[in-house]
Amino acid sequence: MVGDKARGEMNAFQRNESKETLFTFISAGDDPPKGDFPLQKKSPKLCGTNYPLSIAFIVVNEFCERFSYYGMRAVLTLYFLSFFHWDENLSTAVYHAFSALCYFTPVIGAIMADSWLGKYKTIIYLSIVYVVGHLIKSVGAIPSLGNQAVHVVLSMLGLFLIALGTGGIKPCVSAFGGDQFEEEHTSERSKFFSIFYLSINAGSLISTFVTPVLRGDVKCFGEDCYALAFGVPAALMVLALVVFIAGSGLYRKTPPQGNVLLEVCKCIGFAIKNRLKNRSREIPKRDHWLDWASEKYSKQLIGEVKMVTRVLFLFIPLPMFWALFDQQDSALWFLNPLLILVFIPIFDLGLYPLINMCKLNFTPIRKMATGMILAGLAFGLAAIIEVKINETDMPRLVPKESLIRVLNLAKNPVQVTIQDKDLFQQPVESFQNPTEYSKLILNGEQQSLHFTLQHQGLTLAFNNTVKEKSVYSLIVFEAEGSLSSRLITDLEAKPENGLAAVRFINGLSQDVNLTIDSKRFIAVQKNYSASEYSLLERDVYNDGKCITETGEFPLELGLLDFGASYTVVITNISEGTVETWKSEDIKANNVHMAWQLPQYLLISAGEVMFSITGLAFSYSQSPASMKSVLQAGWLLTVAVGNTFVLIVAEAAPMAQWAEFVLFTVLLFAVCIIFSIMGYFYVSVDPEDLEEKEEKRETSSRGNMIGLVTQKTKL
Repeated sequence: MVGDKARGEMNAFQRNESKETLFTFISAGDDPPKGDFPLQKKSPKLCGTNYPLSIAFIVVNEFCERFSYYGMRAVLTLYFLSFFHWDENLSTAVYHAFSALCYFTPVIGAIMADSWLGKYKTIIYLSIVYVVGHLIKSVGAIPSLGNQAVHVVLSMLGLFLIALGTGGIKPCVSAFGGDQFEEEHTSERSKFFSIFYLSINAGSLISTFVTPVLRGDVKCFGEDCYALAFGVPAALMVLALVVFIAGSGLYRKTPPQGNVLLEVCKCIGFAIKNRLKNRSREIPKRDHWLDWASEKYSKQLIGEVKMVTRVLFLFIPLPMFWALFDQQDSALWFLNPLLILVFIPIFDLGLYPLINMCKLNFTPIRKMATGMILAGLAFGLAAIIEVKINETDMPRLVPKESLIRVLNLAKNPVQVTIQDKDLFQQPVESFQNPTEYSKLILNGEQQSLHFTLQHQGLTLAFNNTVKEKSVYSLIVFEAEGSLSSRLITDLEAKPENGLAAVRFINGLSQDVNLTIDSKRFIAVQKNYSASEYSLLERDVYNDGKCITETGEFPLELGLLDFGASYTVVITNISEGTVETWKSEDIKANNVHMAWQLPQYLLISAGEVMFSITGLAFSYSQSPASMKSVLQAGWLLTVAVGNTFVLIVAEAAPMAQWAEFVLFTVLLFAVCIIFSIMGYFYVSVDPEDLEEKEEKRETSSRGNMIGLVTQKTKL
């Protein structure tokens, strides 16, 4: 457009303060020229409402993008463990590093949008980067393509591009959606952010169910199909990009305002420098420290910088909320997006209107503070339940301590003696389920212990080395008519996330291959060899199989309960049935997982009040030229919170309940600080700020002759 181009040239000329100008006289009754604010077309409305049709494309785009992101992330840790064969520590570290990067990169996208390309083009270009990252990630999961080094390089490159893409568009999409509304439709804009958050959780919920199924139930290249599990999210991201571009003709597109972030930094730097130069008491004080930039920068820019810095200062305590939120139990994580989908319409259509009817001033800051309180209550309840669960956990061992028990698989009682240790006073009965472990006190990090077994007048003596902070089972059995034994290591703590652990001891004289369910295959050698522990969901497992040289037999394990650990001994095969003996190594949880439901109700309600409100608040309190930057500042609180959790976990490992208590106390303390800060915060409408500035400039002119610079050709 010629007019827009001319206006842009004029503004650039004015910013450079060129001397090649002439003066045009303006009468007192004329309106002064305005800045570079091109008229925005009005988008068609949805079904006669004040909601622009363009937001439908933005919401669908967000749903597809979140499906793409969370679908890929749902199988990422398992991909590291089973495809790369990394250990759990490395897999978890890379996973968290990737997640944190996704919340640091919004700053890059915000700068691109507000200072260079504009939101629309930034979303398109970074979405292309996003798609390329997904495709590289999918190709890297093809087993036949190169060696493991190639797979790792392609996967890490793909994850980096995905982090750049998803993080870069995060602040732009939400802010771009807010831009579609006229200023008089603030209520509809506020509800848009709820709809926007609804689409995020809908995409998250569906994808976390779909992609694990694609990985496990569909086979390709002779194994789990990770290429497909990553390929489907890639296809969804392509769809997200196509949908977004399809709405191009309906969007209101705000052009970038130049290098805004650089101007903000220069303004702040000049204000500080100018204030330090003018410390004399004779110089009059100014209302705000940023007013010291008025010698060089416009009052409008200073006012906008004040708005941004005040909001960013208010954001300082907020990472603590995300520090708690990041610690939700993954076993029931699907409840969170499900409850969000339920709570958003309840809050927007029921709770908030009811509060307004009661004439209560429930401001955004009060909503966010309430959300923090609910999150704190959720984790306080989690700490209480964790303490109750720990009543059945293994005792925490200190240096020079170990635990031991005896499993007597012989036909008669056995008397066990450990030299210089006052343990096992009574004989251990045949197949006696031990009630608890016995504590061993060692003389160092490890110690060789002398064991003596007495069985039907026979004595067997042997030595075994025991290490500190370890848990052992001494298996006593009969082999070839004589007594024998084997010392095996047990789990040192309860299985995490409410899973059950089971291992097998093969008492047969032939090797066996066991099938617990359609996905678990375990080989156990003969003559009382023991398998590793397998982690399973709580369930009744009566459809297993035991395959030996002589045939295939049904295997029934019964209930494997929450948090329990089991040892299953295969003792005999008789009349086509496998005979087993099951010992409970670690007791099952005495708190049902349903007690976690109140926690999820509280944390999800807290998230709705905190996160959606914060998203809308960030948009409403930012000037038009810095919408994406302030959205990035909001997202940065998530990254800082996640990073804080990692630092605390690495620097000072502690019991789970203690960690919950620590973060709960910190969140309540932060909530008090935030509430005090919010009490003194005065909300400002960016549009009112611009109008006041224009009126101030108009009144200052009075009836004076106005001078406006114009560019001339020499």
